[in-house]
Amino acid sequence: MSFADIVPALKSTMPALRGRLLANRSLAELTWFRVGGAAQALFMPEDEADLSCFLSELPANVPVTVVGLGSNLIVRDGGVPGVTIRLGRGFNEVAIDGRNVCAGAAVPDVKVARAAQQAGIGGLSFLCGIPGGVGGALRMNGGAYRRETKDALVEARAVDRRGRVHVLNNADMHYGYRHCGAPDDYIFTRAMFAGERGDPGAIAAEMERITKSRGETQPVKSRTGGSTFKNPPGQKAWQLIDAAGCRGLRIGDAQVSPMHCNFLINLGNASAADIETLGETVRRRVEDNSGVDLEWEIKRIGVLKQVPRANSPLM
Repeated sequence: MSFADIVPALKSTMPALRGRLLANRSLAELTWFRVGGAAQALFMPEDEADLSCFLSELPANVPVTVVGLGSNLIVRDGGVPGVTIRLGRGFNEVAIDGRNVCAGAAVPDVKVARAAQQAGIGGLSFLCGIPGGVGGALRMNGGAYRRETKDALVEARAVDRRGRVHVLNNADMHYGYRHCGAPDDYIFTRAMFAGERGDPGAIAAEMERITKSRGETQPVKSRTGGSTFKNPPGQKAWQLIDAAGCRGLRIGDAQVSPMHCNFLINLGNASAADIETLGETVRRRVEDNSGVDLEWEIKRIGVLKQVPRANSPLM
């Protein structure tokens, strides 16, 4: 599916724009599943000021969607209308400030953990167990191995839909389990995490244990989107999925991981529709079996691909 090209009109009203603005750019290669359609317009700002300028000039009727490293994401096959924003090089710095680690929103979580380890800062090793970037961790209160983003965050910076910059403390994020209560239109650009003094060797050993555990229990070498569903209160999603007989279930080239039932994987040629349909099939079977309505943890964006009807002259 190809959208109308809105890039020339946008560029004409933003002569000072420094970032890249591309029309009908495929998003599949930007996601870990490697599926999905195109962005009507893909904007990659140079830095926070460039992002702020762009949003302040963007017409209010143009939808905005934000993607990060694409780990916990399904882009639907019909693509994403409006503007899709992806933060890149200008948001990829890590700095140490005493016992704090400051990182741009595009920094992989594991890179934050490594920087903390090298500086002898403990308490942030859990980040190496989150398959994604800082921006995603902020937006969904990402967590692993008994700690969450809320346990380490000092403050975050964000730009709203009108281009205004905000600084939020931990309480302003209104965190819950895999939930952030900050306004939906805030695009996070930077974060500061607090740690504690620790021994670099001991921290490295802890990170190695986390990495080893992930490799032994999760399909980390597959095309996957991480944990698919949130754990219901007092229960484990994977156990409910397994009990419903969904381990290894396939739709096309989309499969419930035989290694970890709460992971969906692309065996090679799955479409976004295959993966999402598989997820919905799992949800239905779990509800039929246990009465539990699983909630998606993976974010799904875009529109479904239009399929010609059987009696269409195009068939």
